[in-house]
Amino acid sequence: MKILSLAAAAALLATVAMSAAVAQTPAPADAFMTRLNALCGQRFEGRVVTTDAADAKFASERLFMHVRDCSPEEVRIPFAVGQDRSRTWVVSRTAAGLRLKHDHRHEDGTTDVLHWYGGDTVNAGAAERQEFPVDAESIALFNANDAAVSTTNVWAMEVHPERMFAYELRRPNRHFRVEFDLAKPIVD
Repeated sequence: MKILSLAAAAALLATVAMSAAVAQTPAPADAFMTRLNALCGQRFEGRVVTTDAADAKFASERLFMHVRDCSPEEVRIPFAVGQDRSRTWVVSRTAAGLRLKHDHRHEDGTTDVLHWYGGDTVNAGAAERQEFPVDAESIALFNANDAAVSTTNVWAMEVHPERMFAYELRRPNRHFRVEFDLAKPIVD
């Protein structure tokens, strides 16, 4: 009887310990935002790792990202392609997960016609990778501006601490991916 009671008590303690560990594990979106925020203020150089001919211009330029304007709710990441500093990735929280938007501006600061497009996560994702299928507003923007090819876009971001950050675009017959070396922050 005592052996049974000890076994039951041990099983109960193990269940409580596992429940506490699960409760302490952050949701993937929270862990992803924490990983982004840990990079705040840092700049990194990247390179195109896909081989699509459409990426030749990007692949021939120096690529930089600068993680800045960080909070638990939003992180802004300007992305420079050579001297072109027109792009900023904006990752923010939603009630159900995360949102990625693309802030595209001209050199004078005015918004590009294709501005503020992106999407929301549709599942929990992972601490190291989140995917953002195109949202309805972006589909309407693309259709209205002769960019219907982008209506099936799925963007993704990955953060592997002290190793690599990736930005990716996928759609039928298109895959673009750029990776940044997190082991070598750029120091001015």
